[in-house]
Amino acid sequence: MSEKTKEMKEQLFYRKKSAYEVEGEAGIAKAYEFARGYADFIGKAKTEREAVTEGINILKAHGFSEYQLGDKVKAGDKLYYNNRGKCLLAFVIGSEPIENGIRISAAHVDSPRIDMKQHTVYENTGFGYLKTHYYGGIRKYQWATIPLALHGVVMKKNGESVYVTIGEDEGDPVFCITDLLPHLSKDQSSRPLDAAFTGEGLNILIASRPYATEDDPYKTNEPDERVKLTVLKYFNDKYGIVEDDFISAELCVVPAGKPRDIGLDRAMIGAYGHDDRVCAYPILMAVAELEAPEKTAMCIFADKEETGSEGNTGMQSRILADVISELSRALGADEHVVRAHSLCLSADVAAGYDPNYPEVFEINNSAICGSGVVLTKFTGSRGKGGTNDASAETVYKLRHIFDEAGVVWQTAELGKVDQGGGGTVAMYIANHNIDTIDLGVPVISMHAPFEIISKMDLYEAYRAHTAFNK
Repeated sequence: MSEKTKEMKEQLFYRKKSAYEVEGEAGIAKAYEFARGYADFIGKAKTEREAVTEGINILKAHGFSEYQLGDKVKAGDKLYYNNRGKCLLAFVIGSEPIENGIRISAAHVDSPRIDMKQHTVYENTGFGYLKTHYYGGIRKYQWATIPLALHGVVMKKNGESVYVTIGEDEGDPVFCITDLLPHLSKDQSSRPLDAAFTGEGLNILIASRPYATEDDPYKTNEPDERVKLTVLKYFNDKYGIVEDDFISAELCVVPAGKPRDIGLDRAMIGAYGHDDRVCAYPILMAVAELEAPEKTAMCIFADKEETGSEGNTGMQSRILADVISELSRALGADEHVVRAHSLCLSADVAAGYDPNYPEVFEINNSAICGSGVVLTKFTGSRGKGGTNDASAETVYKLRHIFDEAGVVWQTAELGKVDQGGGGTVAMYIANHNIDTIDLGVPVISMHAPFEIISKMDLYEAYRAHTAFNK
């Protein structure tokens, strides 16, 4: 091949870049350092409530103050709005007129998990269990025989709220869902993978010792729910909870344990809840560190994405429209103009290419781990159903921003066309007449109890959102 042909190929062909190649040793060190802060965040934020709490702590440390709808605002203000403890909006008011538009980054902070039913504690054959209803798109078999921790909030009958976390501290007990031994699993093994475990079978083993005292000792073969009493007495002694209080509770089990580095090179992080906190943390830090921007910048931690973004803490609620309306009113602007001129990055994860399962990916349009943050023009399933399909003009704006800032980025879609697909909050934000496109970090084993991401891709997401806000 001649030098002229090589030069022409270099000019005309697209080549996916490696973040390691572009960033070099200095950039890799920065990525690893940024990942330490992220690992600390995700280790503490295993539910949407905990993510909001940790997010507020970070914002306060960066000088943010709480905002209430109707408050006066001015250029330079760093504010956050706490929506019911499960959704968070943070924003920095820019020096430009807000009618020039807001730079919005929106991630969700709920993750697939297993929730407790309202009548949850029961006993069967000497075992104490919690009855469950799974939340979001889990593969049920992945949740059996792994250590689980209990998280959540209980509203007691006296109006007091009690936060429960059991299974995360050293020395805490953990819980689990049992499975059959291979010697007796012939029938189970013959079922399709998605039918081998049932939703009603995901019962949490929580105790096995019957309650007894000296004047009321153990009694053999007496079905008197003594193990259930052990469970309820524990909750009563530690939290002051009685069984009725579970009716007004939000409790779930999530994988126990902290995030861990993956590989001898420590280049990846394995953890529960990368989807979508691996995008939530970069957008939070990009706004938290912002000082005196020209355009108003906003980040959103949304709830309920894994179940359709419904409810008053999900992105189908009016909270974004209400906040933009109130900010516009306070700054003497027309909210309709503000929304029309705004630009949003729907910060949600991409399916990372997994060489173990090449049959579900189309390699030329797949997200490669280590090749940077992923710009996704459309999501949805099959014929682009249920998606926001960003315009060419919107894609160009982001290309220009990222290339100017030297961000390592790639484009991808979610697997082969007829294989499946998925959605994000992008279409709900776009419905407000806001130009919106998806940007996220590639994830391996998405929706599993232990997901995997590249530290380099995480860092490039942070760099991308920082450039976007500036």
